[in-house]
Amino acid sequence: MTESRPPLPPFTRETAEKKVRGAEDGWNSCNPERVSQVYTPDSYWRNRSEFVNGRTEIIAFLTRKWAKELDYRLIKELWAFTDDRIAVRFAYEWHDDSGNWFRSYGNENWEFDGNGLMKRRFACINDLPIRENDRKYHWDRSGPRPADHPSLSDLGL
Repeated sequence: MTESRPPLPPFTRETAEKKVRGAEDGWNSCNPERVSQVYTPDSYWRNRSEFVNGRTEIIAFLTRKWAKELDYRLIKELWAFTDDRIAVRFAYEWHDDSGNWFRSYGNENWEFDGNGLMKRRFACINDLPIRENDRKYHWDRSGPRPADHPSLSDLGL
């Protein structure tokens, strides 16, 4: 059976925005196995200076990431799209095991196969230390970002 992850390319503004929100919701689950299923089995990533190949490495990478980046909350926003590619900007907040808070800013470029699975992901990310009282993301970690929560643009990020 062929895996499929709608919306499928070619993307429109509406379907690209749905794809971005779906990715945000998945990553906010902090469930590496769930997240890995939206990528092709041989997906290729560059994340900062780390190179990741395939779902097994994606799961290992995300397991390490979310063991370090505690109380992770992410917002993604569509930047641009073409038939089978989407560019997003994002920011996420997290703290380390010593209680130091960070906001991580970045951009991602995504390429999809015809079944809507992401086959390539390139991410550039910078971390900014913040004070806990400077946090902007406060929704309940048990679910996705609420629909009425401000976007990156609304927050001035």
